[in-house]
Amino acid sequence: MDTALKTGIWQQFGAAIDMLDAAISACPERLWSAALWEDSEDPRYGQFWSVAYHTLFWLDLYLHGSFEGFAPPAPFLSRGLPEKPYTKEEIRTYLSQCRRKCQSLIERLTDEQAYEIRRFNWMEPSFVELQLYSMRHVQEHAAQLSLLLGQHGIAGPDWVAKARE
Repeated sequence: MDTALKTGIWQQFGAAIDMLDAAISACPERLWSAALWEDSEDPRYGQFWSVAYHTLFWLDLYLHGSFEGFAPPAPFLSRGLPEKPYTKEEIRTYLSQCRRKCQSLIERLTDEQAYEIRRFNWMEPSFVELQLYSMRHVQEHAAQLSLLLGQHGIAGPDWVAKARE
């Protein structure tokens, strides 16, 4: 796959991940379990920590490319939520792992891998399209988390133009 294209994809994907990291880092303990929205299935699904975890879970899964053989690292659950919220440290460690995985995957991506079709119940994208889809997902939730912080008087992260080194 073209080096300039891979570099551009990483720079923008990395920037989205960095903005998510900045929002998580800026969250004070008092807002860690604050609700961004009400969820009828389980109120915890709308809480700051849970949205952060949800974002990383799907980032990791989409980097893996399928449900087959995928499991998040300990202490994270594949289904449902834990009895108590994951800590900021646990979430940021997972974020760092996902960031490294994403950068490495994009750097070594071949044309053959990029165009391989991945099947999910809701879509059948090429692998490279799945990564662009995932980048939008990360940015969406980074923005939601930043909005919650701003609504509570906490300066959100500055815009990140490209991945940090």
